[in-house]
Amino acid sequence: MSDLAAVLVDRLAGSFEQARDPERAVGMAAYMRARFPFFGLASGVRRALARAALAGLPPPAETDLREVALACWAREEREFQQFACDYLTAHARVAGPALLDTVAELITRKSWWDTVDPLATHVVADLVRRHPALTARMDEWSEAADMWQIRAAILYQLHYREATDTARLFGYCARQASHRDFFVRKAIGWALRQHARTDPGAVRAFLAAHAGTLSPLSIREAAKHL
Repeated sequence: MSDLAAVLVDRLAGSFEQARDPERAVGMAAYMRARFPFFGLASGVRRALARAALAGLPPPAETDLREVALACWAREEREFQQFACDYLTAHARVAGPALLDTVAELITRKSWWDTVDPLATHVVADLVRRHPALTARMDEWSEAADMWQIRAAILYQLHYREATDTARLFGYCARQASHRDFFVRKAIGWALRQHARTDPGAVRAFLAAHAGTLSPLSIREAAKHL
């Protein structure tokens, strides 16, 4: 582990432990269906402690990003993984295309919407925007066996607006229209609803053309503001 990663994760561990709130931790774990233990830190508290832990440390290199993220993923409490998502988002422009392999590992381990969504809509989004060749990897993710990779592929263009590759977005949604998992169906609806802010006509046409295969959840979410 790099010196920066070791110091940062050690600082986080100490400050998170001191601020532990066992009562809040129970509720937070329950909200996440008991999938992860928590320190019980509200997001504002967690981010304030993170800022203090980062004080005086140098900006990360790409190697530091990888090592910080993997070290946080190795920790039990969910606040570590949530910090890693914030850290990668803040420094995504430091990274080259090789970081996508690390992000894929994060997306497919300890997977839940609270980490997958920011990784997809900020970190993956930035990597693909700056390195267009990575769209081929998104094509692979869009039909992966892992549902969280599928969700990430559907969502990575969420904030692209006019720069959205509409053919890819619609292609991914059509490919997974009959997927059985709630989180994939929800992602389809969310991505289409967001794109409808930019091109409502195209989304209406897509919904009409795929009404027989899209789930009611996807259609309802997509058409919410049409």
